[in-house]
This record gives sequence, C-alpha cells and structure tokens, in this order.
Amino acid sequence: MQVLKIGVAGAGVMGRNHARVLTDIRDVNLTHVFDPDTVVAQGVAEAYGASPVTSAEAFAEAGLDAAVIATPNRTHADLGVALLERGVHVLVEKPIAATVADAQRLIDSARANDRMLMVGQVERFNPAVEAVKRAIKDEDVISIQITRVGPFPPRMGEVGVVIDLAVHDIDIIRHLTDSEIVEVQPQLARTKAEREDTALLQFRLANGTIAHITTNWVTPYKTRTLQVATKAKFVVADLMTRQVTEYFGQQPDGSYSTRGVHSWPNEPLKKELEAFVHAIRTGETPAVTGEDGLRNLEVALRCLGE
Repeated sequence: MQVLKIGVAGAGVMGRNHARVLTDIRDVNLTHVFDPDTVVAQGVAEAYGASPVTSAEAFAEAGLDAAVIATPNRTHADLGVALLERGVHVLVEKPIAATVADAQRLIDSARANDRMLMVGQVERFNPAVEAVKRAIKDEDVISIQITRVGPFPPRMGEVGVVIDLAVHDIDIIRHLTDSEIVEVQPQLARTKAEREDTALLQFRLANGTIAHITTNWVTPYKTRTLQVATKAKFVVADLMTRQVTEYFGQQPDGSYSTRGVHSWPNEPLKKELEAFVHAIRTGETPAVTGEDGLRNLEVALRCLGE
C-alpha cells in the first residue's frame, strides 16, 4: 500500500495533537510541519521526525499527498485552496472557514480538483456520541440538550464560544438527527472576554426535533454532557468520561429501567484521521464533508447575527 505523505499546517494545540496522532497511523508519513514561527515549526517538526516549513507557499509546494490545516480560521480558505489546486487532499479543522463565502471556495476547489475535503469535527468520532447515535437509531427524537462549559482558554483570541465550542454541538445535533437546523434562537452574553463567552442557543430542526446548547467560558470546571429524549427512551452521555446510560420502560407509577450503553475506548482524533485516510484511499465520501462544515458555520453565524 502506498504510504501517504501528510503535512500539518499550524503547530498550536490542535496541530501538535494531529502531528502526534499521525505518527501512530499505519502507512502514513508525517513529512512537513508548517508554522510561521520558526522556533515552533522546528520544535514540533523535530519532535515527530518531520521537516519544518515557515511559509504557506513552501508548505503548498512540499509535494504532499494530504494535509491537515489547523491554522487560524481566517487562513483556512487561502491555504486550503492553494493545497487543493496542487492536488493535495485536505482535512481542515472546524470551523471550515471564517466566512460562508470562504467555505464555498474550499468546497468548489475540492470539486474542481477532484480532491478530498474533510472537516475536523472531532466529536463525531467520540465513542460516546457514536453510542448515542446507535441507541437512538429508528427512534423518534423529541429533543437534544447539550452542555459544553468550562474556564476561559488562554489560547483564544479571534473567536467567542459560538465558533470555538458550539460548532461542535451544532454538528452533533445535525449528525444525530440527520436533519437540518431551520430555526435559531440565540441568547449571547459577554462578561469576561472581548467576544461572547456565554451562549444559550435554541434550535428547531426540519424534522421537528428541538435542541438546546448551553456553552460558556465562565464555569470553573469542564462539563461536556449530551441528553437525547425520544418517544421511547432518554439517553444521557458524558462526552469526557464516555459513559452512556439509557433510561427506558417508564411505568405509570414512575418507575423505569436503565442500562449502560457500551462505548469503545478509542481516541476520537485518531478515528477522525483514520477516516480521512480511508476516504482518500477508497474515494468514498468523507465522514464530515465540506458541505457539513458549511452548514455548521452557517448556523453558528446565524447565532451571532452575521
């Protein structure tokens, strides 16, 4: 099997994670790490046996088969298009781009150059989310409630909680329901940061499901929970511990039954990157398409009134 030459653009927190995981995937060779900071590029490249690159042009010309883009959102489209036009398959971190127009540029370029474009919505590959998806298969979903809160991350600068955090949950809602969000009712607050750091987001989907996201950077501890109510059961998942519980069989006296739902102990980022490699090798539609990324971004921007 041909070994894929893959590069990582952006050597921040996510880029370093991608570099680490790529070195653990069979028939993949991490060859280049791009970051405009020479010291950072050299440090990360050296740690994983890759070559450092300090310009987007040099990265695009590095002879890669595929690339992961984990640079700031505003740079996704220009770098992604440059890579796609050179025949490089692209996995771009969420959100797909900073604007809808830029997202469409990426989608159009991937189609024009017959290359794979996948969006890094890593929670799709969380074993707990996969377990919930299995548990509600063939069920009529009534509502979805997601809580994603925690302290302010010092790395943040350009976006607020809607783009940084809620985009994960917008994607989970669309993924679990196989339906599109048609109504948005956002409530945003800015308390400690330059941009919104608290958001309560309500949605109605085309299939009638209602959904609610609570997200903030003001809670002193991290919480990541998912609750799904269907006509027959209630499923609760902790996305950090990966524990999933199903409540069912409620009786007139208020009693009910419970059972644990098994979730495999996989690293979501590794599953995501393996899915990207699989799509490249087989030509199958990637697990999270450019269109998925565009829809998620559209909803997030509607929440922000943009």
